[in-house]
Amino acid sequence: MATAIEYFKLLPKTNCKDCGQPTCLAFAMLLANQKAKIEDCPHVSKESKAVLSESAAPLMRTVSVGTGGSAVEMGGETVIYRHERRFVNQTAYALTVCDDLEGKALEDRVNTVSALSFERVGMIFAADMISIKNVSGDPSRFAETAKAVSALWKKPFILETDDVSAMEKALEAVGKLRPMIYGAGPGNLDRMAALAKKHGCTLGIKADGPESAADLSVKAKAAGAEDLVLDLGCPNLKRCLEDQTVARRAAVKKKFKPLGYPLMNRVGCGEYAVAIAAVSTMKYGSLVIFDDLKNYEALPLMTLRQNIYTDPQVPIQVKQALYPIGNPGEHSPVMFTTNFSLTYFTVRADIEKSRIPVWLQIVNTEGLSVLTAYAAGKFEPEKVAEAFEESGVLSKTNGPVVVPGLVARMSGKLEEAIGRKVIVGTNESKHIPKHLKEITSQ
Repeated sequence: MATAIEYFKLLPKTNCKDCGQPTCLAFAMLLANQKAKIEDCPHVSKESKAVLSESAAPLMRTVSVGTGGSAVEMGGETVIYRHERRFVNQTAYALTVCDDLEGKALEDRVNTVSALSFERVGMIFAADMISIKNVSGDPSRFAETAKAVSALWKKPFILETDDVSAMEKALEAVGKLRPMIYGAGPGNLDRMAALAKKHGCTLGIKADGPESAADLSVKAKAAGAEDLVLDLGCPNLKRCLEDQTVARRAAVKKKFKPLGYPLMNRVGCGEYAVAIAAVSTMKYGSLVIFDDLKNYEALPLMTLRQNIYTDPQVPIQVKQALYPIGNPGEHSPVMFTTNFSLTYFTVRADIEKSRIPVWLQIVNTEGLSVLTAYAAGKFEPEKVAEAFEESGVLSKTNGPVVVPGLVARMSGKLEEAIGRKVIVGTNESKHIPKHLKEITSQ
């Protein structure tokens, strides 16, 4: 990625403000931080625009599998370490469906993959794709399975075979859905690349290390396949860590375009497969295909992925809204807190422990915790009153309003703003059950 000064040198330097920024230098700084688009400047020359467009392009190509809103994007990364900016597209996890299944067995397998889903801090974890694997050796059977799976599975999928005729037949059946085709290698690269180009699909390449992958990616691009995913053929944890680190460094630090593509791993099942998936998730993998993945293996792995791909500069947030807990009624107390997800789920869990119905109002504080938001002026009595008015909670109950103990000093102004009795709550969430029992027993 270019620096702000490099961008600035290619801009008109007229400070016309037509881009919405006060100066060309300010606009260049936004470009360098990927917070503005080159098209926002109406006066940049065609020559400069061409150079700027190339400079602004991610060092790793972004590829897409599937269509519409359910498409899975991979790549697009610009940094080695998350704290340098952030990671963009999280690692996708795919589970295998073999084409030797048919009828109810096939349907059950797809349903099993679909059922691999969890909710954590307001986010849904689930399998991202299915990889349809040609184990039968029969092109017609492979095509029939691909068609049957595409009718049952509404997310993107992968066609996995090194048999060009089988791949061609399957693409004739489902090519409009833009699956990823995986199985290109030295012996079939040209023909697989031709299929990828014809159907507008991402091509998965099987290599044997970074050097082999770079050589094959150059040949695939020359054959017309632009969107690639590289399998470096990592046989173990050590090679996975080493080879994927080498590939990412070459792409980002050295701007070596033949390795500037998403990386993937094909693993089996069980603990060792999950270990490789974890290493790949932490160290630059964009796709992992499992033979199988159990619930107890998937949850910690997906939690790890969430932690890595959460923007460190943007806390996880929940929506400002009124959350009824335990079927509250017209005499139930009203509690409120910030929209920092950890705060919300902690407070909610402790309210549920009390088994006392409560109206819980979440106030948008841009993901800040209670004290931080209060200190920043984002958790004030006026803002809380606005949230109450928006949700209409005070018309639903005549119960007391409980202010978090850490911001007890806002209680007086809040009483004036809402015209309702305010009770100071606890400093720590763990004391909520006891406090609720005390105020509801009075």
